[in-house]
Amino acid sequence: MSIGSSLPFRPSGTASVAASTSAASTALSGGGSSLLVYNAAASVAFVRLGTAGMSPASAADTPVPPGGRMLIDSGRLVSEASAVLASGAGTVYFTRGDGSVY
Repeated sequence: MSIGSSLPFRPSGTASVAASTSAASTALSGGGSSLLVYNAAASVAFVRLGTAGMSPASAADTPVPPGGRMLIDSGRLVSEASAVLASGAGTVYFTRGDGSVY
């Protein structure tokens, strides 16, 4: 593989949360060290990753813009995700896998 090339993202499972201005959490499905977060809501989503019993997401966590996606190296120990929206309601998707998006 040449320098600067990337491995295609290989998804293995997707979980979602019905997000609103109150934080919601979900157990992640699938495996892999990468996590693709897609914010299908119309407002900014703030996301937090952790393990069972973690604190819910807050506006101090990682922002994902509306309609945006973010690939995170989450490690294999992360088992849950939480999201909260700046306003309104919508769905935030968390897809586990390996590789990169680009």
